[in-house]
Amino acid sequence: MAQSFSQHHGIIMSITNFPVALQAAIQQGFLAREFENGLHSRLGFRQIADRERFAIGIGETVTKTRKSLKAPVTTPLNPSTNTNFDNGLTATGWTVEQYTLAINQYGDTTDLNMVTSLAGIASQFLANAHTNGVQAMQSLDRIARNTLFGGAQNGVGGYLGGNTRVTTTLGSAGTTIAVDDIRGFQRIIYDGQVVPVGAKGMTVTVGSGVYTLSAATADATNTSTAPGGISGTLTFSSNVAVADGTEGMAVVSAVAPSVIRPNNRLVTTDIAAGDFLKMANVLAAVANLRRNNVPTVDGCYNCYLDDLQMLGLYQDPEFQLLYRGQYGSEAMQSARVTELLNVRFIPTTEAPQQAALNAAAGPIHRALVVGAGALVEGNFEGTAFSNVPDRREDDLVEMIDDVAMVTREPLDRLRQIVAQSWYWIGGYALPTDLTADTTIIPTATNSYLKRGVVIESLGTDGRAAS
Repeated sequence: MAQSFSQHHGIIMSITNFPVALQAAIQQGFLAREFENGLHSRLGFRQIADRERFAIGIGETVTKTRKSLKAPVTTPLNPSTNTNFDNGLTATGWTVEQYTLAINQYGDTTDLNMVTSLAGIASQFLANAHTNGVQAMQSLDRIARNTLFGGAQNGVGGYLGGNTRVTTTLGSAGTTIAVDDIRGFQRIIYDGQVVPVGAKGMTVTVGSGVYTLSAATADATNTSTAPGGISGTLTFSSNVAVADGTEGMAVVSAVAPSVIRPNNRLVTTDIAAGDFLKMANVLAAVANLRRNNVPTVDGCYNCYLDDLQMLGLYQDPEFQLLYRGQYGSEAMQSARVTELLNVRFIPTTEAPQQAALNAAAGPIHRALVVGAGALVEGNFEGTAFSNVPDRREDDLVEMIDDVAMVTREPLDRLRQIVAQSWYWIGGYALPTDLTADTTIIPTATNSYLKRGVVIESLGTDGRAAS
């Protein structure tokens, strides 16, 4: 008989063939509890995602459509044309933009040998469940992080896309330059759809010059220094001047997300000693999000950062001024800020790390300040479902936070090995907000991706002065 499941905590189970030592743990929910506890590690990027159900039977990808608002009307109607059935009005419509959400399957497994683990079989069983849970959540969080920064699935680059630098100085003026990262330059949004950049062209600033991009080509061997970056070449419709095409010059798309660096550094390689995270950088990120009217998350914007970058903030005189004399404040006592100036700081061990690009400085750290709607998570509705009539009822399948936890009874010849596995079927996408332009929001930026801002800086171990 076909099995079914509940979307949020579906169970397909029969535990009669599991060892007695394990049945109590299963019956009392210890197994699911340990797996779920593992799903709440020190992570966070997945928290920002809006979750959607990915319906059965529609293929591996689905195209989502967002509609825009209509520009405000500030011109009064002409009384002389207020006639006939249309009253002098001409119908107007709203525009649309699309993004694609693709799904894949991820998972892993571990074995429990009941004979070799006889002394502590129950505790080892629960320990495996906890470890699987930690692995599952860390995997999903890292996929979410990679999408936010790299944007593989939306096609227009993530929140690091469209911001790079020249890596090889031009010998003479020419149409092609080598850059560290071509993400954000490969595609544009045209008539609401994501198409190759050659279909329409993209305005790009190289050094101090403005050029029209016609193609982006990845290198055969990737040498990018950016996290998840793709090195390659950019080809323009006109020659790039040597002064602009000099190694280290900034290359920024007109529709790129905002990337902020201390002391107004133009590119990552310019970051120098002492360029730690500043309150001014955080406030600039907040101002950028507010300019685009990005909604907050429960009243605050989320700032994901690592602890060494957070320590840099504590060395900032502006931050210290806010808490001068407040030696009894929770922030200063615990060296941990939860919410400050409408920003919720979320320390995470998953923030992207990068080796030093400047020998006089140090490794590059990246914080991401985001608002609601920055990321969409698609979860496949068919996870944990089976319509195979002879499926064994001795398997245990539980859905925990949209992740399937599978415990299989011993099926080996000696009936000794219990398999404990997890899998998730889904994907992430970055919705764009191109249609929220200055006709709708006068202060809006030109970025495709408006709901996040990356802050690049150095980190500190607290022994260096700012």
